[in-house]
Amino acid sequence: MSSAPAALWRRLTAEFLGSGFLAAVVIGSGIAAQRLSPGQTGLELFENAAATAAGLFAIILMFGPVSGGHFNPVVSFADAVFGGLSWRDAAAYLPAQVAGCIAGAVAANLMFALPAVTISGKHRATGAHFLSEVIATAGLLLVIFALARSGRARSAPAAVGAYIGAAYWFTSSTSFANPAITIGRMFSDTFAGIAPSSVLPFITAQIIGGIAATAIIKALYPAITPADAAAIIVPHDEPAAQARTEYDGASPSADRPPGPVRPRG
Repeated sequence: MSSAPAALWRRLTAEFLGSGFLAAVVIGSGIAAQRLSPGQTGLELFENAAATAAGLFAIILMFGPVSGGHFNPVVSFADAVFGGLSWRDAAAYLPAQVAGCIAGAVAANLMFALPAVTISGKHRATGAHFLSEVIATAGLLLVIFALARSGRARSAPAAVGAYIGAAYWFTSSTSFANPAITIGRMFSDTFAGIAPSSVLPFITAQIIGGIAATAIIKALYPAITPADAAAIIVPHDEPAAQARTEYDGASPSADRPPGPVRPRG
């Protein structure tokens, strides 16, 4: 394990690529679902949700060790609020995440022999969708920070994937919960797309959800430290583990199964 965070350009590259894969999975699986199950909306949604949940789990495992695996500006700025990421780095993550999601949308279109850019005409801006995005985003942050604070960060990739998969079904908006993916999905007039006129309301709701989650996290986990925050979504540097050890006396490997005891020579 390295003794310092990865260079910023490496983390930005990881966030760009991870966001790109995320958009490609969300949009590509939506296109595939439309073609495999035409006219069967429930089955299309199930196929799209299952692919997204599984894909997000794998993508976090791929890129998380470099950047933390945020792929979401709300997650990055919440991390900055708690001191796990500098505000400068959070601001740098944002364009990488948005650009990655747009690139992923273009890639998904091309993989299915569609024009590279097709602006979506799917209008989603209703009061129910707005409330859904507030709740979906708040819930996502609560999952992430609860795991980090309780030393269960290793479960985060699976938990985040499972939460998003479930939120496809319990929210009327199908849980975008991410401003970057919201912008990216605007560039594909397919099952997973969103009309430009609906983008701003969705992003506004996601920001509100992020602010609400931050307040709830502070109330539920008042002892959360920068070391805890630095471990979201995937721990990716040694100083975070060391700082946690100094704060609460827990071993950086406290969540690992015990290994054989080695005698001291």
